[in-house]
Amino acid sequence: MSLTVITQRMGAKSYQRIVVGLVLSASLAMLAACSSASRNGASVVDRNGVAQRPAVTTGQYVVKRGDTLFSIAFRYGWDWKALAAKNNINAPYTIVPGQSIRFDGRAGTVPAGGTTTTVVSSSSGSKTTVTKRPVASASRPVTTAPLPAGPAPKGWGWPADGILIGKFSSNGSLNKGIDIAGDLGQPVLAASDGTVVYAGSGLRGYGELVIIKHSDTYVSAYGHNRRLLVREGQQVKVGQKIAEMGSTGTDRVKLHFEIRRQGKPVDPLQFLPRR
Repeated sequence: MSLTVITQRMGAKSYQRIVVGLVLSASLAMLAACSSASRNGASVVDRNGVAQRPAVTTGQYVVKRGDTLFSIAFRYGWDWKALAAKNNINAPYTIVPGQSIRFDGRAGTVPAGGTTTTVVSSSSGSKTTVTKRPVASASRPVTTAPLPAGPAPKGWGWPADGILIGKFSSNGSLNKGIDIAGDLGQPVLAASDGTVVYAGSGLRGYGELVIIKHSDTYVSAYGHNRRLLVREGQQVKVGQKIAEMGSTGTDRVKLHFEIRRQGKPVDPLQFLPRR
């Protein structure tokens, strides 16, 4: 039956109402799909191959094997101290696979008089130690006030030799750091003294990644390595070789380098010596 015949039998107004209804239904379905993708935390990968995740202000994250408090804070753009405070996590900031990390300020608690099991494991899963400790009867109040920023570490050095092929974007949406092109396997160096707080490949878009804590305020990150030469908890000095340059998680051999202050990306060129 032709469209003209259908229109004549139904009446022009009835036909128009049906068409409008179909268009509205399709539009609502598209909006629902977009909303679902947003709620599920869909990542967007930028031109530099680094997954861009929106800053998380509410909700929770379930800890996976290989995660550290620092890697979770880095992934979602949080200051690690603020995230620890929100979840009543004390030094040495150990987290447990399956544990929920809250981002809305409502830290989880354990019933009074109970015990909590702490699982200490490396990213490689080579060794696991289980200990139990008593839990305080009342949790500490959670503070949401911004923590004061400390001074920047002194004596920053370049993390690798090579050509600068990507610069920091001021809004952080295109490039949260800088990119240095080099040769496969060339040394990647610690940019300042500090402690390795993450070494692994669990952060999408960064490949084999090292994160170093330099102070309570500053951390640096080194992505796309071929091989990691340090372990979590290891102390490193500026200029020490921590990895070999590679192309994991990206399309060419390069180092992606970031400096973050209280969880927020800052321009590394403001800290590195001129060359």
